[in-house]
Amino acid sequence: MWKKIRIFILLLVLATVVQQSLQEDADLKWNKNFYVAVYPINADNSSKVSAYIKTLTQDDFEPVAAYFAEEAQRYQLPLRRPFEIRLGNTVQAIPPSPPETGNVFEIVLWSLQFRYFAWVHSPKMSVKPDIKLYLLYHDPVTHPRLSHSTALNKGRIGRVNLFAENGYSKKNLVILAHELLHTVKATDKYDMSTGLPIYPDGFAEPDKSPLYPQAYAELMGGRIPLREGNAEIPNHIGLTLIGNKTAKEIGWTQ
Repeated sequence: MWKKIRIFILLLVLATVVQQSLQEDADLKWNKNFYVAVYPINADNSSKVSAYIKTLTQDDFEPVAAYFAEEAQRYQLPLRRPFEIRLGNTVQAIPPSPPETGNVFEIVLWSLQFRYFAWVHSPKMSVKPDIKLYLLYHDPVTHPRLSHSTALNKGRIGRVNLFAENGYSKKNLVILAHELLHTVKATDKYDMSTGLPIYPDGFAEPDKSPLYPQAYAELMGGRIPLREGNAEIPNHIGLTLIGNKTAKEIGWTQ
């Protein structure tokens, strides 16, 4: 009896996963836009970060939605605004950190834990979100270096580390936009060991002559290549472009 129940549960889980995968593939036909919920989190549990989060408004995230609208127009996507970003209520809990090792079992376990976290910690929105990004804000004084942000296309959730200071607000949006594209199957296009963009897919203008310096960063490449072996983080999202490889991955081109 219990064996039959276990088999039934496994089949039910499998069916759910298959259904979700089919839906995710269908969504990337871009017949409709994605509603993105951004949930601020006081990662430091400090009064400074709390005060910063209270200043956040819907308009602070509009540049990201406008950026994707411009890039979509450049690729002639028949959709005016691919993403609509909505500011949600502050979440008090912190999502599980990704494993430091590349152990497959640990990664799968973390993925399940993160998806469960997103299921439990999802303050209601006026429109049910298709994508959930948890924005972990840190005080740059006590955390001068941010941990690596990460996002999953399975479940369409992201864990984004940001600085809680106005001077970093524009750079924060670059990180947010990068992680957002991960939720719709875009891949990183930089060398994990050096952080440098990989040629040609990690370059915004791979056919430029001379190749260096580049004027823009490919969004998933992460940095503006200035010369061989040297690149800088863009100061704002207007200094990034979505390259052809990324556009293909997310379904904007064939």
